[in-house]
Amino acid sequence: MALRQRKPRALGLCSGGLDSILAGLVLREHGVAVEWVSFETPFFSADKARKASRNTGIPLTVKDITPVYMEMLRNPRCGYGQNMNPCLDCHTLMFRIAGEMMAEKNADFLFSGEVVGQRPMSQTRTSLRYVEKHSGHEGRIVRPLSIQLLPETIPEQEGLIDRNALCGISGRGRKEQIALAEKLGVTDYPAPAGGCLLTDRMYTVRLKDLFDHQKTSAVDELHLLRYGRHFRLDPHTKIIVGRDKQDNEAILRHYQPDRDTFIKTPEVPGPVVLVPNSSDREAVMKAAALCVGYSKTPHDTPEVRIITPAGKEVVRVKGMPPEAVRNRMIEARKKGGR
Repeated sequence: MALRQRKPRALGLCSGGLDSILAGLVLREHGVAVEWVSFETPFFSADKARKASRNTGIPLTVKDITPVYMEMLRNPRCGYGQNMNPCLDCHTLMFRIAGEMMAEKNADFLFSGEVVGQRPMSQTRTSLRYVEKHSGHEGRIVRPLSIQLLPETIPEQEGLIDRNALCGISGRGRKEQIALAEKLGVTDYPAPAGGCLLTDRMYTVRLKDLFDHQKTSAVDELHLLRYGRHFRLDPHTKIIVGRDKQDNEAILRHYQPDRDTFIKTPEVPGPVVLVPNSSDREAVMKAAALCVGYSKTPHDTPEVRIITPAGKEVVRVKGMPPEAVRNRMIEARKKGGR
């Protein structure tokens, strides 16, 4: 069918990786007015997409989808990958939200940089079909890098795009994408690497522990899973101990004074210790002792500053050796207590 006279419009998912960039540029070269949307949660950011937008001039909308993402993450229809990555349901959710934006963007269809066979779980033909079917936008999702290998889409039937002018890339190799990048003048793009914390084993061990002990989680609690040593003293008490200056600063950024307990040895070098959601007096004093145990004077009784939502106090506590709670370290317990 001949292409329509008016310029078609498309809204694409953008991670900021090479495939996302190429998908947008290929469609733009094909005469489509393209825009991107990128989603953010505590598990992944849109920073690479922002850079891709600056480099290409393709307009970008960034949306934080944390609340709806958390609902999906606790009970993904297709389950998890190797860790806690719900890739199929994640992509389905993103396309569903992008589809809801089509009207406001005056877009005719959605697109992404997915390549058939590139990822063994999320980019097989069956997986791509699942995402499309359950997104609520069946037939309106275009994968321009692999369109020649996939069933005909509604935009093709309507004459908006011509698959013969697009691509038929497949497999895990990237030679064709790199050649296409050179042809399109794309020189600045990130190396292929996972940018999602849900594929990181250590992070997801901690996330599962959080899910096991809490029905809901504040956004700051999800960010805190990235930093420090994490100990589970009891079902209601977790302690986070900074490992270094960078950890300490990150923990402070996500400390919530109206909710958490903060512990520090002000007179001697030592870690920042946080008790998310606070706890009872006995647990807080154990946390203070652990703070001293990890300080530069673990055998002394230096001053310890404790700040709870109820107020502040300074105490002197004998240090607790880290070995005393080694079996309470969340990652150690998940690996059999080693």
